[in-house]
Amino acid sequence: MRLIVRGVVIVLALFAVVDASAQKKKKDLTQFVDPFIGTGGHGHTYPGAVAPFGMIQLSPDTRLEGWDGVSGYHYTDSVVYGFSHTHLSGTGIADLCDVLFMPTTGQPQFKNTEYRSNFQKNSETASPGYYSTLLDKYNIGVELTATTRVGMHKYDYHNAPQGNIIIDLQHRDEVLDSWIEVVNDHEIRGFRRSKSWANDQHLYFYAKFSKPFKAYGIALNDELQQGKKKVQGKNVKMYIQFDDPGVVISKVGISSVSTDGALKNIDFETPDFDFKKVVKAAKIAWNEELSKIQVEGGAPALSQQQEANSVYHPYGNNPQPVIKGKAQKKTAAPNYARQKQIMFYTALYHCMVAPSIYNDVDGQYRGLDQQIHTAKGFNYYTAFSLWDTYRAENPLLNIIDRKRTLDFIKTFLAIYEQGGLLPIWPLATTETYCMVGNHSIPVIVDAYAKGIRDFDAEEAFTAMKAAVNRNQFGLDNYRATGAVNADVEHESVAKTLDYAIDDWCIAQMAKMLNKPQDYAEYIKRAQYWKNVHNNQNGFMQARDNGGWYTPFEPTEINNNYTEGNAWQYSFLVPQDVEGLAKTLGGKQGLETKLDELFSTNAKLSGRQQDDVTGLIGQYAHGNEPSHHIAYLYNFTNAPDKTQYYVNKILREQYSAQPDGLSGNEDCGQMSAWYVMSSLGIYNIAPGQQQFQIGVPQFAKMVINMENGKKFTISNPGATVSTGNIYVQGMNLDKKPYNKLYLNDEDVAKGGDFEVFTGTLPNKLLMQELEKPTSKITDELIVPNPYITSGTKTFKQSITVEIGCADSLAKIYYTLDGSTPTAASPQYIKPIGVVVNTVVKAIAIRDGKSSFVDVATFTKIRGDLKLTLTNKYLPNYSAQGDETLINGIHGTANWRLGNWQGYQGADVEAIIDMGQAKPVKQITLGALQDTRSWIVFPSSVQYWLSDDGKNYKLASTQNSKIDIKELEPQTQQYTAPVNKKTRYIKVIAKQYGALPEWHESKGSPSYIFVDEITVE
Repeated sequence: MRLIVRGVVIVLALFAVVDASAQKKKKDLTQFVDPFIGTGGHGHTYPGAVAPFGMIQLSPDTRLEGWDGVSGYHYTDSVVYGFSHTHLSGTGIADLCDVLFMPTTGQPQFKNTEYRSNFQKNSETASPGYYSTLLDKYNIGVELTATTRVGMHKYDYHNAPQGNIIIDLQHRDEVLDSWIEVVNDHEIRGFRRSKSWANDQHLYFYAKFSKPFKAYGIALNDELQQGKKKVQGKNVKMYIQFDDPGVVISKVGISSVSTDGALKNIDFETPDFDFKKVVKAAKIAWNEELSKIQVEGGAPALSQQQEANSVYHPYGNNPQPVIKGKAQKKTAAPNYARQKQIMFYTALYHCMVAPSIYNDVDGQYRGLDQQIHTAKGFNYYTAFSLWDTYRAENPLLNIIDRKRTLDFIKTFLAIYEQGGLLPIWPLATTETYCMVGNHSIPVIVDAYAKGIRDFDAEEAFTAMKAAVNRNQFGLDNYRATGAVNADVEHESVAKTLDYAIDDWCIAQMAKMLNKPQDYAEYIKRAQYWKNVHNNQNGFMQARDNGGWYTPFEPTEINNNYTEGNAWQYSFLVPQDVEGLAKTLGGKQGLETKLDELFSTNAKLSGRQQDDVTGLIGQYAHGNEPSHHIAYLYNFTNAPDKTQYYVNKILREQYSAQPDGLSGNEDCGQMSAWYVMSSLGIYNIAPGQQQFQIGVPQFAKMVINMENGKKFTISNPGATVSTGNIYVQGMNLDKKPYNKLYLNDEDVAKGGDFEVFTGTLPNKLLMQELEKPTSKITDELIVPNPYITSGTKTFKQSITVEIGCADSLAKIYYTLDGSTPTAASPQYIKPIGVVVNTVVKAIAIRDGKSSFVDVATFTKIRGDLKLTLTNKYLPNYSAQGDETLINGIHGTANWRLGNWQGYQGADVEAIIDMGQAKPVKQITLGALQDTRSWIVFPSSVQYWLSDDGKNYKLASTQNSKIDIKELEPQTQQYTAPVNKKTRYIKVIAKQYGALPEWHESKGSPSYIFVDEITVE
């Protein structure tokens, strides 16, 4: 069915006229989808009703706060607050859950602790486009379904004489403004402007009801506003009431533009109140999407005895509405193959619930510039988790959903046109700037490389260059020095590696557009990973003061990495795997390093990071930087280890249970890894044309592409033994195939790919197969030298050494602050330093020079001795015991590491000056970042003593800045003294527990201090 509105062609799959006989021939794949997978553990998914990539995500809200309440629902909960219309799928930050509806009976209540209800797990059922449960408190059966832009509720009040619907606009995040209005006894409309992750979200809604409501009331600040049809404020709630309600159906349309837009969405997508028809249409739409990949035969059939002993809990996989209040029975599993199909199709389903269409049926949407625009010839989307999805989700869609991928790219370009920057993590009308890198770039480049080209490639190329050449998030430091440095920008290693990946993608786009100068520039930048690779230990390590960040522990999670540690980031060079292998000693060195990653018994250290989960050794499948690593064995002489570890991850890190994801779903990436790896192919780097070969997990998998062609992947051994995980041979189109990769064109043109498997590694075959390629050979750079001494400050003298990863490069240096050249002294042996010195060095090979490396070494006062009564936290040690008197002052960005952190104890430091001296004033520097629990000391006391035993209070300085000032800032606690003394005791008093309004209320705050200055 097509509708032309204001020149925009809208295609609605949900209401397409479907030939009944044709539908009967198609297998119902929705039976294999369990939306409860991922709702437990840390998956952060939701079980509610959503159409493919739908604007509406209509789902129960069972949790109001906390990291595992990000989606509004957690499988372990037994209380539901209501059913809201927008949700995030598997993110690590909370938002949405807009416009809560809750059916009740009795006297209407406006506080969520009063209108909420218990529910039983055995009353819940869910399938694609459908959800239902029973509210125990009210004996109300709830069923939900959805079209792309409309949510439909069905409430069965059973025999209740009266029924209510509570509409809560204050629910969840901070409300900036809202209003609700009664249109007539069948319709209401409203608006909600809120602040959370998206800092200025506009959402309009329109609701129609199948029956007239006999009474209503609107509350402001939980107080009824008598006789008012419209109420505006920050805490607006409403009830509508039905007499003898029986079954009430409501249709709720949403829009970022206006209530008229929401109404148009309702009238076009749901012209009547036929709930069953919408459920059926949603099922048809989901079957169309899921049938893009058809799988069968995932495991050997079980014996009758095995079947009798196995139990399968479907968690509500019945796609048809069920009678409320009746518990679902556990049924015997037909075989393990069904379990694998459930895992596969649920994963594929999760790949298709985000991102979300954001324009109305007439094409209008609110852009990131807060202006109203019209998408012409495409759908505009939001909720792009690009740091995650560029790795597997987007490459998957490049195969099975090229038209939608084109819409994504047109969305990116619209965002660029309206704001001058390609998206990073856009949500509603906000660029959240979440995560590192500029990863709309690899999405665009991978699509273009694979033939998706119906967009303005020149504009896209200009936009890409603008994104990476702005001065934000350390990009200026990256361009100027060849790496993001830890003393300039936090998460420096992760940013350097991600920026290099983006630059490699730009280089590939330049090559495809025949721009040799741009290619030369960006292929150089794609090698900047070499400047954070420490050839002495084989790890990606932060650069600090010209050398390496110390102390260094590869298991430590700290502010040099993004949600990870050196182990997980030391393999993040998918654009130059062979270059990485060379730095590790070749193929064998890479294999050895990979072996150590997967087998080490070392535990995570450093700060708590909930995202780093799904551990196999130090491999962390629960977070995305690890996702390509198992495939790197294909570049070694042991590709069978790729087959082993991919199977191990598939088997151990996923299950058909609510906690069946080892980490956040992240808008499809966790599931896309499962889908691609189950197919037996994986694209480790966007823009590369080679799919790595693993092991197909099903006997037969058919990829149905939009051009009508099919690519069939088969593994007959999958139905023989679960131990058949090693490749024994391959055929492509019935001819022997001798490569460890498939080219994109092999897949795109259609064909048959057969993989034969066995229970033992076929090492002889693996040696004979042609290996994939991933290497940079053009415009090779000379890695930056590194200047090391073990300290930035000294009292007597230090020795400075200079090295370079390129053993054939010559190093030249200066000690007077001038820029070194080939005419400067050549480094031969360690350098002695006895005064304040700036060391600069370059590495030169064959006429090519590295960037200039700079280190500053400062001589500090030798007459001061510092004693700390209370020890600083090991995670926040700065430069160690003498940090507070080393003359280095921290900035407002505490993540750069120049601050010492204390929690649960005051800061108490004693300075001994060796003898009594006149002291004019004393200063302590402190930092506040309330969002990160760091709060200024409530006061700082300065005590003086001549003997180190008897102290007198000289001054107390109170904080002048309120805890509610949320922007990171520093404060100097300066006390005039004007007395002679030898000992100075400084006591900084903890603020204490975080206040009630803080999202982590009651938790102990931190004090961060950096320098005690004695004048």
